[in-house]
Amino acid sequence: MKNITDESFKKYGRILNLDTTEFVETMLKKDSIPEGTAYVASDPDLEKLPLFKQLQTEVYGDVPIEFGYCNGRNNKLNAVEYHRCSEIDIAATDLILMLGLQQDINYDNNTYETSKIEQFFIPAGTAVELYATTLHFAPSRQNNEEFRCGIVLIKDTNLPLETIPTDLTGENRLLFARNKWLLCHSESKPATRGGCIGLIGKNLEI
Repeated sequence: MKNITDESFKKYGRILNLDTTEFVETMLKKDSIPEGTAYVASDPDLEKLPLFKQLQTEVYGDVPIEFGYCNGRNNKLNAVEYHRCSEIDIAATDLILMLGLQQDINYDNNTYETSKIEQFFIPAGTAVELYATTLHFAPSRQNNEEFRCGIVLIKDTNLPLETIPTDLTGENRLLFARNKWLLCHSESKPATRGGCIGLIGKNLEI
């Protein structure tokens, strides 16, 4: 496992200089998740914070965004996803991100080798931008402890698709939700919900 300040992180994203104090306080008031994960795309409590407007103006160039969170207990990779925009992850607790590169996906058969994944430790209070070409999924934490992470994306990302492509070959097979392309491991829950099974190798575990 590498620290977020490691030089190797720079191909995946960058650390943002943001005051996350009020965000962390708000997130630590959320209900605890006993097992699994909970994802909320847009959370009213977070979108009331001054940080929401700052992110929309300074990071996303004043386009509509959503500020939600992913909380829970997870210690496996399970899947990788990417978007057509950067994702901002803000750690309310210490957490671990498993990251890869979209460029390493084999689109001839929609596969990705999990051996290419790198793990990074993100200390509480740290905000990072994950570039659009960065493969990622739910955060993790050692010993299956609870993690809490803010997630910022272009508005309506991860909501259900309104239109499903008629041609479900190539990258279209990976389209799982709005602005969300997904490759999953056969052991994962997304695999039971129609996700494209394409992760080759071990379902990596912290």
